[in-house]
Amino acid sequence: MSKILIKNCNLISVDSKRPQVEYNIDILIENNKISNIQKNIKVKADKIIDATNQWVTPGFFNCHTHIPMSLFKEIVDGVKLQDWLTKHIWPLEAKMSKDDIYVFSLLGMLECIDNGVTTINDMYFETGEILKARDETGINYVGGVTMMDVDGADAGEKRIQNNLAFVKSNKGYHAMLVHSFYTTSPKYLQKVIKIGNELKNNLYHVHFCENTQEVNDITKSYNVKHPTQILEKYLKNKKIILAHGVKLDDYDLKALGKLDASISYNPISNMRLGCGFTNLKGLIQNKVNVCLGTDGDGSGSNLSILESMRLACLIPKAVNEDPTLITAYQALQMGTINGAKAIGLEKAKGSITVGKDADINIFKFKNIQMFPINDPVSDIVYNANASDIDTVIINGKIVKQNGKVSIVSTANVIKKAQVYLKKIKSL
Repeated sequence: MSKILIKNCNLISVDSKRPQVEYNIDILIENNKISNIQKNIKVKADKIIDATNQWVTPGFFNCHTHIPMSLFKEIVDGVKLQDWLTKHIWPLEAKMSKDDIYVFSLLGMLECIDNGVTTINDMYFETGEILKARDETGINYVGGVTMMDVDGADAGEKRIQNNLAFVKSNKGYHAMLVHSFYTTSPKYLQKVIKIGNELKNNLYHVHFCENTQEVNDITKSYNVKHPTQILEKYLKNKKIILAHGVKLDDYDLKALGKLDASISYNPISNMRLGCGFTNLKGLIQNKVNVCLGTDGDGSGSNLSILESMRLACLIPKAVNEDPTLITAYQALQMGTINGAKAIGLEKAKGSITVGKDADINIFKFKNIQMFPINDPVSDIVYNANASDIDTVIINGKIVKQNGKVSIVSTANVIKKAQVYLKKIKSL
């Protein structure tokens, strides 16, 4: 049984039963789990990490991303969502081989780890290649095959069969992925839910109400007045992660509060594609669980949940002219325990708690912008970036240390990705 002992850290556990900040705490990791948290633990360990004057948080959750889309980072700017998809992204995706998806999945996962993201809730296709990258990096991966039938019944059926194969091969967590209701017919959605019931899968991940055109399209095709009526009719008893949730009226907000639904807030992507601002005030008032995502690199620019936390704090304050609306600690919860709750993993992940998986970030403040440290939680949310994360541990395994991702050679992956990008663009 391997043991890692973190000594003398300053702990931000995000455990509701512990103080928000604790000083000079030791954390013992045994067999991939957190086994003890207290001052001055005396035990022989395989590795001791001196975390004096360093800050420990839970690993972050990216609750909505398309991990192989690291390929599309800054590939196009200044276009609306539907044009972005149909004229730029989908044509390039059609050119991607399995090898391309593997390489760019690896690149995206390494970017996640560098940014302290230990769990991703992903939506894509060719998941076998993504799983290969998952196995190399060790990142916690929740995903499946994205399902839709906008391109025909045969293509939709093929996606269902691919998802069944994925579930059989994936030893980790999985979700039923419905791309969106504007790319999925009511008849196909019912078929997907039937398959989900047979698989005993209760987690659904859907793009939802990202912009006005989407709302108009889905209310028309499903013959409803409010988008959440689709959820009430088809997914009432399911756990749902809704990506974006920008265009929600009062009916929708109240309905979400009664469903087992979480909103994955993607502030950068929402702004970049001109979608608008998610009503966090309304979601919080209706007790809807809000977690954070980046979307894919093509619209989210990068995979930093720290940036999403920062904007999740700042945007609602500005939009509502209310600086008291969301605190830095609430934003940190969105990036950690709220993400675990959204996926249904709150008993295993999302906080530094005895018995939970050892998914841990250790911050070593090196940049002058982090000083002085008057409020460590606010300092992390408002000022920190990937370079301040010295160590990342996933399931008890160190994957970033001394500020460098150590599990896979980042330089080699970047070099290979550049070759593959050039090839795709030439097709």
